[in-house]
Order: sequence, then C-alpha cells, then structure tokens
Amino acid sequence: MDAAQYLLLSFTTMSTPNTLTATEIARQIDGGTLTAEAVVRAHLDRINQRDAEVLAWSHLAREAALECAKVLDRGPRKGLLHGVPMGVKDIIDSFDQPTTYGSPIYKKHQPLADAATVALARNAGAILLGKTVTTEFANRHPGPTRNPHNPAHTPGGSSSGSAAAVADFQVTLATGTQTGGSVIRPAAFCGVIGYKPTFGHFPVAGMKANTEWLDTIGAYARSLEDIALFRAALAGIPHRPVQKLERPPRIAICFTPHKDEMQPEGIAAIEEAAASLAKAGAEVTEFAMPPELFQMREAQKTLSAFDGPRAAADDVRRHDELLSKSFLEDKIAAGNKLDYAAWAAAQKLGERGRAIMNARFTDIDAILTAPAPGEAPLGLERTGNATFNLLWTYLWMPCVTLPFDRGPKGLPVGIQFVGREHEDAHLLDVASWAQGALA
Repeated sequence: MDAAQYLLLSFTTMSTPNTLTATEIARQIDGGTLTAEAVVRAHLDRINQRDAEVLAWSHLAREAALECAKVLDRGPRKGLLHGVPMGVKDIIDSFDQPTTYGSPIYKKHQPLADAATVALARNAGAILLGKTVTTEFANRHPGPTRNPHNPAHTPGGSSSGSAAAVADFQVTLATGTQTGGSVIRPAAFCGVIGYKPTFGHFPVAGMKANTEWLDTIGAYARSLEDIALFRAALAGIPHRPVQKLERPPRIAICFTPHKDEMQPEGIAAIEEAAASLAKAGAEVTEFAMPPELFQMREAQKTLSAFDGPRAAADDVRRHDELLSKSFLEDKIAAGNKLDYAAWAAAQKLGERGRAIMNARFTDIDAILTAPAPGEAPLGLERTGNATFNLLWTYLWMPCVTLPFDRGPKGLPVGIQFVGREHEDAHLLDVASWAQGALA
C-alpha cells in the first residue's frame, strides 16, 4: 500500500480536510469545493484533539493562520501551495512567530525576517500553522514530542515535531533539517514520507547553522506527489510532478558496514522490499561498498563535531548555564578536541566519496537501504540511532524514506531510497515506482 493508505489505516480518522494530501487540498480549493479556512479549521481541530498527547508544536499561530486562510479565500490562486497548512521546524526563522531553536536561551526570540524556505513556501500560498518542536539546536537533547503511534516511544529527532505532526494529521506538510539523520529517521519512526534533498538544493538562509558542510533542509508529507509539490515551492523552481518510469529501475541493496546495529524488523523490511521489487520487474543487486567508504561515518562525525563549537560560539560564551549537559559534552567538548587538519582530511575524504558514488550510479538508479535500525526505541531520553543516515548525508546524496511495515511492537518500519547527487527528481520517480510495486 502507498504511504497515504498506510497512514489512514494507522489511525481512526474521519474524511475531513486534515486527512487530505496537499495535492488534493490545492486541487479542491482551486476547484471551489473546499476553502482554505475549512482546511485550517480541520487541522486546528485535530491539534486540539491530539496534541496534548503528541506535543508536536512549540508555537501555534491559530488566529494568524485563520486570518491568512480567509485572505487567500478572497483572492486569486496564489501558487502551488494555495491554502495548504505547513509546519516549520523551530530551527528555521519566521518573522511573525517565535523561533526558539529548541533552547531556553531563545525562548523570547523573534526573528526580523522569514528564512528563505519559509518565504518561498508563503509565496506559493502555504499557510504557516506554527513552529514544530526541535531538539536543542537540532542536536541530541530531545524536546517533549512523543511518537503518535505510541507516546512511550521517541518520534526520532531532531525534527521531532514535524514528523509527528504530519503522521498524526495535525498538518499536511512540514519542514525538517538534517545534519546527520534528522529528517529521514523521524520519518521512518513516525511512518511518513521524509525527503532529504541533495545538499544545497534548498536554501538554508535563516536556518540556525549547525554544520555548514552538512546542514540540509528537508520535507515531510504523506504522498510523494506532495513532496514534488513542496520541493518546487521550497527550491523556487518549476513544479515537476512525479513521472512514470520508462522501465523498471535498477536497485542496489546496501546495509552499510553497520548491519550488526540493525534490529531484525529493519533487516526483514529491506529483504522483503527487495524481493517484492524484483518480483515486480526491478533489477535488484547487492551494492558492494568500496572500502574507501567504510570510514566515512566517522568523517561525518568529525565535520559535525568540529563545526559545533564554532556555530554555537556566542551561545556558549554568554549562556553556557542554559545549555544542556549533553550539548556541552557531546557537541562542544568533543568538537574542541579536534584540530583543523582533521576537519580538512574529512572534507577531502568527502570529495573522494562523492566522486566514487557518482561513478557507481552509472549502472543503478537508486540504493535501497535502512532509514533506521528498526522501530522507534522505547523512551524519550534519546531520539534513536542515526548510523544509517550519516553516510548519505556526508556524501550530499538525496534520500527518500517510505513507510513499509509494522514491527513487533506495532510501530512503523520504513525503507530508504538513496539517489545520485542532484538527481532528486529521478529519485522521486523511482520511489513512486517502488511504492506502486509494494502496494
């Protein structure tokens, strides 16, 4: 089944506007069978019903969202996302709503301008419903958000609120960010579609920096068509709907060198998906990872650690007492132990890695791999293992995760497709073909 069907079966919901995809909302508003105000009210009703348990939002702009919807209803069609509610991760600036970066340091912070992606989405007619919970500075210290499928389990991080809100039908689209695994892993844990584009694909102006050479804004949705729509708005490019492939894709299975860290349900998902794709006509092979890539997980960690103290220099200098122990120890202290030579070596290794991977994509269309070890782990103290995202983030490759199955605890288990750098549109086409084959 496709992602939208999967999610609709996951919760007991009525056929209300908040269960529609963004593509459907835009189409119905354009056709006059739905209003933006009705869409916003349906989402706010869902939030009223559920968010006391899920805790996905750091700020809700109820009245502003309703007023924006009324204005849109009175005027002509504004753009691709006309009347579609969106959530914005609270690490990304908004001129009319607080942006706290998940830290008490910024609890009263009000930016003077929208981040580029927020402005582009609003230009396309999106309605900013509110800011979604992030971990502290999009790092490890979690916020209050819970997994909507079971509140005792983490929703993942650092884009906790965005993934949970989309999964729980509280918002139709949402932004996330990924420096390690912060878009893809929460999507897998919450059972929604997550998209991390090629590095640099979406403008990062107005996002609080973490690691300059890795930070990537991504997106959450409940359909791949919505991802294509959202992608066009956030990148400021013409809309290209998902295309039908002319031939079945060539898929390479890759568990990375860290298969021993996977849960049985995660391994089973990849193996079962691969078998189904092969049965549907895909050419499925094993991806023999070049030895040069084995050390790249650590290289990603080096880049992230080295940049940490520099990105947070002012926060540490003036407000160290308001920073979490985990941030000070895992990010700042660890980063201060590294020197420039280590950072430069990690940069050069990344250049070689990207060249290697681009060459390998001459005979494959996508890599099938794990987005996470398996189900979301129990507890809210940690956001889960990002091991299976680090390599692809480090190599700047586009990634899409799809809901696939349920694990032994009844929680979502996803699969991930990784594409060639800058071939994001083709990756969405491959993912769409796979989604149909797995239905």
